[in-house]
Amino acid sequence: MVPEQALVDRFAFELDSLIAPGPPIGIAVSGGPDSLALLLLAAAARPGAVEAATIDHALRAGARDEAEMVEYRCRELGVPHSILTARWDDTPETAIQERARNERYRLLGYWAEERALAGIATAHHAEDQAETILMRLSRGSGVRGLAGMRPKSVAPGAHVRVVRPLLGWRRSELEAICIAAGVAPARDPSNEDERFERVRVRRALAGAGWLDPSAIARSAANLADADEALKWACDNEWRRAVDERRERIAYRPNDAPREIVRRIVGRALRELATEGEAELRGGELDRMLATLAKGGTGTLRGVQCSGGAVWHFERAAPRR
Repeated sequence: MVPEQALVDRFAFELDSLIAPGPPIGIAVSGGPDSLALLLLAAAARPGAVEAATIDHALRAGARDEAEMVEYRCRELGVPHSILTARWDDTPETAIQERARNERYRLLGYWAEERALAGIATAHHAEDQAETILMRLSRGSGVRGLAGMRPKSVAPGAHVRVVRPLLGWRRSELEAICIAAGVAPARDPSNEDERFERVRVRRALAGAGWLDPSAIARSAANLADADEALKWACDNEWRRAVDERRERIAYRPNDAPREIVRRIVGRALRELATEGEAELRGGELDRMLATLAKGGTGTLRGVQCSGGAVWHFERAAPRR
């Protein structure tokens, strides 16, 4: 069941660049070909320093059987395995994939903390990245969104490191690893359900021979570098042009590029927000920018904003 040494060495190089050898790492394994290949590669690259977990989202028949199949494979490899079961107050009927994703990362985060793992590795690969970019492109995302999934991030709501060592690998390569190992992956029927946007995009991408997922993934990596450069410039702008006192922020935009101004305003709103979601939507932020540029006033996320030569942000009075 051990993959070819050249593949293990390639994977070890990618993984080591994201999370140094040492304490055990966690592997999220659904039972599909991508995550089973990740399991095989990680077990070979870091023997004795890998644990695995499978999420039973409790949303469809057969999910528990798939989790138990992964458990059997892990036992063959000598990899400790946990089945983490979602407990829904109300079973989701809308935004199913989004809610399942949030619950998945929540459970994985708690598991990683409980097991004192150095981080969690997921099996996202080049096609996954390309699908993500195309979905965000269709929504008009900016540089940050078009940078796609990052090789290193933090699990939403769990503060646990997440690494994606397979972003440069193709789906076909991972499937070949499973075939060579004689491992039969599970097939999730939701991956064929065109009610989900990602499935529709996946099929469109597969049918567009002129689109190269590896090239799209490389573009995402370049945009991630550009996003880091913008963050650096934004930090400098914040130190130069922002006056932060108690629960008030003042900003003098001067001639800063629009994207820098946009990020400064977004940061000011996030720091003072008392309402709504933590992440601002692009459209509402753009509308606030237009208001401030005209010298107007408005309230967003519980923050009173006013334009002029200097833009002011302060917490609005509580609503009654």
